[in-house]
Amino acid sequence: MAANGRPPKNIIELPQLPKLPKFDLPPGRLRAIFLVVLIGAALFSSIYTIDPEEVGVVLRFGKFVRTSNPGLHFKAPLGIERVIKLPVQRQLKQEFGFQSQRSDVRTPRSMQGESNMLTGDLNAAVVEWVVQYRIDDPQQFLFRVRNVEETLRDMSEAVMRQVVGDRTVDEVLTVGRQEVADLAELKLQELCDQYENGIKIEQVVLQDVNPPDQVKASFNEVNQAEQERETKINQAQSEYNKVIFRARGQAENTVSTAEGYALDRVNRARGEADRFISIYRAYRKAPEVTRRRIYLETLNEVMNKAGRKVILDERLEGLMPILDLEGKLGGLRSGGTQP
Repeated sequence: MAANGRPPKNIIELPQLPKLPKFDLPPGRLRAIFLVVLIGAALFSSIYTIDPEEVGVVLRFGKFVRTSNPGLHFKAPLGIERVIKLPVQRQLKQEFGFQSQRSDVRTPRSMQGESNMLTGDLNAAVVEWVVQYRIDDPQQFLFRVRNVEETLRDMSEAVMRQVVGDRTVDEVLTVGRQEVADLAELKLQELCDQYENGIKIEQVVLQDVNPPDQVKASFNEVNQAEQERETKINQAQSEYNKVIFRARGQAENTVSTAEGYALDRVNRARGEADRFISIYRAYRKAPEVTRRRIYLETLNEVMNKAGRKVILDERLEGLMPILDLEGKLGGLRSGGTQP
């Protein structure tokens, strides 16, 4: 304080805070409030719920104690027991070579280079795939493997590179896609069982398998040339089948016609021979009657083929009045006779 009663200029006066009222509580009431707060905190921290698709893993001082099924449960309060919830009924997935922003949009993960692979015939391929899995054993999932999801990702990439490296680029790009996915799923599950990470592999799905962008144009040209070659081969095979089968059909038709003609001629010859034998037998029994019957049958057959005919007696006179040349009379017809 200066001599004139004013504070020095280099000293800053602090504002005066208002004085709080004093609460004089007895010690018994303070203990009661503390106990109520402690009991409330204990009750609040001892109640937990598990959703239908989850399971709860209860840890006591960091050590596994038990698992909890969906529903309302109790645990030791105040941090003595801790609950970790795992979605065991939900299907989880890991994407390789791309990252889904939405269900219908994929963005490539070019920074990682995990999709660039080398096939068995020393060709490069860009493989994108999805691993769908489920937590099968919560205890193993939490305590057997450190960073289990990163480990699963490394395992999946190693297995896919092994499977792709055992096959040619044509198999990976075309006919062998499903075989690659099935074998990768089997090998990845074997590794999960070996590591005891508590994961069940549901499915491995190949999304897109393409050649690298640097050789995609050349690869497409090769595929187009192979498709044109297959098209030409199929067209030639079609023409070959058309000509060959047509010639075979015509040959079989000719053979069938000849066989039918031969059978017809043989049957006709046999019928005529049997008829001749029958006539001969009848002739031997009655020669005159048989001769006359044959004569009349032959004459009837010949006259029916001769068309219109008129038979006149050589002694007939006055032919013109009775000859119906215009066919007006009903008694005279083509093939008839007039005595």
